[in-house]
Amino acid sequence: MRSQKRSPIERAFAKGYQAAMSGRSWATCPFESGKARVVWMNGWREGREDQWSGFDTRAQVQKLHSF
Repeated sequence: MRSQKRSPIERAFAKGYQAAMSGRSWATCPFESGKARVVWMNGWREGREDQWSGFDTRAQVQKLHSF
């Protein structure tokens, strides 16, 4: 059975979310420009909001799987 690849945009959001939850700065974004950078930053912002709201590790993982 063949595995299905995730889209780069979904991956960018997830990586941005994970970066924010681990406490990294928005300046660590790996993208120079374009849609992937915008999506990564949106993921980072959402992750930061969740961190400030007090989400625990299990809630973060569950949220990432729902995307």
